[in-house]
Amino acid sequence: MSEVIISADLVASHNAARKADLERDYASLGERLDRRGIAIDAIRDKVEKFGVAIPSWGVGTGGTRFARFPGAGEPRDIFDKIEDCAVISQLTQATPTVSLHIPWDKADPNRLKQAASRFGLGFDAMNSNTFSDAKDQERSYKFGSLSHADAGTRRQAVEHNLECIEIGKALGSKALTVWIGDGSNFPGQVNFAKAFERYLDAMREIYAGLPDDWRLFTEHKMYEPAFYSTVVQDWGTNYIIARELGDKAFCLVDLGHHAPNVNIEMIVSRLIQFGKLGGFHFNDSKYGDDDLDAGSIDPYRLFLVFNELVDAELSSAKGFNPAHMLDQSHNVTDPIESLMLSAVEVQRAYAQALLVDRKALEAFQDGNDALMATQTLKAAYRTDVEPILAMARLRAGGAIDPVAAYREAGYRAKVAAERPAVAGGGGGIV
Repeated sequence: MSEVIISADLVASHNAARKADLERDYASLGERLDRRGIAIDAIRDKVEKFGVAIPSWGVGTGGTRFARFPGAGEPRDIFDKIEDCAVISQLTQATPTVSLHIPWDKADPNRLKQAASRFGLGFDAMNSNTFSDAKDQERSYKFGSLSHADAGTRRQAVEHNLECIEIGKALGSKALTVWIGDGSNFPGQVNFAKAFERYLDAMREIYAGLPDDWRLFTEHKMYEPAFYSTVVQDWGTNYIIARELGDKAFCLVDLGHHAPNVNIEMIVSRLIQFGKLGGFHFNDSKYGDDDLDAGSIDPYRLFLVFNELVDAELSSAKGFNPAHMLDQSHNVTDPIESLMLSAVEVQRAYAQALLVDRKALEAFQDGNDALMATQTLKAAYRTDVEPILAMARLRAGGAIDPVAAYREAGYRAKVAAERPAVAGGGGGIV
């Protein structure tokens, strides 16, 4: 049996005080859904099986290009991070895996497996880092990595990604995510075509090192750290990369990596249609790549993305098997609380999308009834599915109200007393 960090008695007491109200709310919602021909238990069962990975780096306090203000009880190493991830998993029962970033999380694979298995956690996609320089690194990535003009620097970046694959194999991971910061800050700084060809050549070497049952996710980003041009700048370029590399290569969609007003849900549909949707980094955005909590700015867009995902799920789209992960920066909140709420928001969007009357929607679409088509989506989105989410957590052994249970447990104060305070500091362009 897996260990737990928050007392099981505390969680049981927390749930006992809320269970009767939840059961009434669940029954009331079930009655209303039944009138729409929807079985609430079927939706609950799907939600209960739906999980999203936690990024190891997400449990630390984030920052901006200007500064970072450390929080109390920040994890000192990957093993502290795994414990924080275990708290999120225990209380939400929605985050069964952890995604590691190398070299930040580099440690003996056997120790990592033992640490995760204590809490029943597994490992999601491996993430390489060639966008910053590691200690004692021979060649700098200041002017790029996989697209660098220097062959030795490209070789170093390729070898790092191959090392990530080897670590992942030892951990039981089945995917590698590659994001690079390569690009330029001034017109004329690089030759666009030559840089992209160098990138493709390097990625072909990495792709060749994949085990047969692995997938390669490439991630695009419009800007930052390169502000004039970025080698992998949008979903079209990302699709070209996946198509060029082969059947095991897919596009990863980060919800913040798009220009303002871009129709992300249509991008998702296109990638599904042509078999190249690999998965998601869920977050939210106001201005650019803000990495805000999922659903905190535009929850309707998150729902619309899941509307496309559920449509593909129900129609058994060929090759449809997206990976789901949170990718956020927590500057002013407790990262554990933000990640718990974000996991719940992703589940919420999934549950709402499962409520869409797809037969009616298709009829309205075919009949060019724009008003009723959009109202069909709104009817699902406006449904308060919180009783479904809470009941799924309760049945799985989680907390009816994860944040309340977490605060009752005093976990943050406990780890703050055990983990030395981290000094603050500035950074970026200040």
